[in-house]
Amino acid sequence: MLRLKKDALKDKILGAWVGKSYGAAMGEPIEFKYTGEIFEGNVDVQELHLREWLVNEDDLYMNMAMLQVVAEQGLDATPEDFATPYREGKYLVWHANGQARQNLLEGIPAEHAGHPYYNPHADDIDFQIECDYIGMISPGMPEVAQDLCRRQGRVVNHGDGIYGGMFFTAMYAASFFEDDPRKIVELGRKAVPADSACGRIIDDVLGWHVEYPTDWRATWGEIEKKWNHDLCPWGPTENEGKFNIQANFNGAYVALGLLYGNRDFLKTIEITNRSGQDTDSNVANVGGIIGTVLGYERFPKRVIEEISPYMDRVYNHTKYSILSATDVCFRLAIENVIQNGGKDAGEELQIPNQPYAYVSETEVSFPKFFVVDALKVSDSRISWNGSWEKDERAEEQLVSTTPGDSVTVEFRGNTLYVQGDLHHDKGILEAWIDGQLVQERDMYHPPHWERANQATAVWITGLPDGEHKLELKVTGRKNKNSTGIGTAIGRIVSYSGSIDPPNI
Repeated sequence: MLRLKKDALKDKILGAWVGKSYGAAMGEPIEFKYTGEIFEGNVDVQELHLREWLVNEDDLYMNMAMLQVVAEQGLDATPEDFATPYREGKYLVWHANGQARQNLLEGIPAEHAGHPYYNPHADDIDFQIECDYIGMISPGMPEVAQDLCRRQGRVVNHGDGIYGGMFFTAMYAASFFEDDPRKIVELGRKAVPADSACGRIIDDVLGWHVEYPTDWRATWGEIEKKWNHDLCPWGPTENEGKFNIQANFNGAYVALGLLYGNRDFLKTIEITNRSGQDTDSNVANVGGIIGTVLGYERFPKRVIEEISPYMDRVYNHTKYSILSATDVCFRLAIENVIQNGGKDAGEELQIPNQPYAYVSETEVSFPKFFVVDALKVSDSRISWNGSWEKDERAEEQLVSTTPGDSVTVEFRGNTLYVQGDLHHDKGILEAWIDGQLVQERDMYHPPHWERANQATAVWITGLPDGEHKLELKVTGRKNKNSTGIGTAIGRIVSYSGSIDPPNI
């Protein structure tokens, strides 16, 4: 049995929430501004970001939304329980989260909304950035955390998109008892399949840490050279292909900070922040893990002073503050321990030893997938037929409100993605391939979600691998609740590979 004092448990949970919040505030100013390069500028947290921006950080409010599900539905919450906040929450979501909402509203079952057959963002970072609370309520219990990861993660991700969360929550579970960052990363690595991309990239980072024990920039360079290739439709179309929102790639930056931060809170989050890509998310995750290792009482005085005015402030779209989320996680952690064979022994918890191991078959979201063509709206290969105009509301998209207008493009491959915009004034579009109607999509969204321009207009898999012609049509038809019939179209990406439908 492991033994953990209750006051230490609560101190570490508080450290996790403070570390995650402070890390998010550090990373936000350069989120996706440095892709494929190291940021060498000032990383000091600005009071403005703590005071005005942090309260609306999705890395916090999404964690708290999922925490609320478990607090209200119990530790055995189902995928359907976790789907409810996506259908009903008024907050904005993007990439895998946004696609999950779109899928759920279209009637896809909760346990399949993150499946790559329906979700081109299946390996993106989304579940990884909202899983922290699972680790906080699973001290020393990586198997328990893994089970909860499967139930929640399925709603938004698949394969490596879920393994990133398993990696993180296992590191949280270990951080209640271990203070050696390398040991924590090694234990987290055991909780994901060795043959997954997540497992292989962490093995590489651990190996490079041995090769370059004092030079995190050298390891960063090795990660960049070998692993920066993103299948998300944004990957090949942003920043000359250096954009990467995959869970495994960004998770490697979290491991990098832990391995080279030497248990120093500020050094740990600085390294992850300087690594670039999805900085607010990555720095929030690494801040939460190292915050658990240290516990709030061992935080730098500067951090405590800077964040103390905001400890009881409720985050937008939630019912929780740092302090109240800590109280809820503390209660759930005790319940979780008892439910899984542990004991509440007064001032301490007795927790059964659980192995750090992955216990199921490996899932691969996009086997043998590669990008064939990646086009933005300015590409001369796209023909805009009719009155298409720049969409002032949706960046890098063109919009038409004229029935019969169309977009045509020839492409190669067997899978096709087209970016669209969900909005309260959008109508129904049709996708024709090689003269056959293959998909129809209603692009209406209720007005309380005013920004969903990273949505999917087309996601078609299983075509014969070869040359095809796409035609998108503005039908003039609409949902009865829509105020318009418009269609907005953005990037177009084709792939070659295979995706099997889920077992339904």
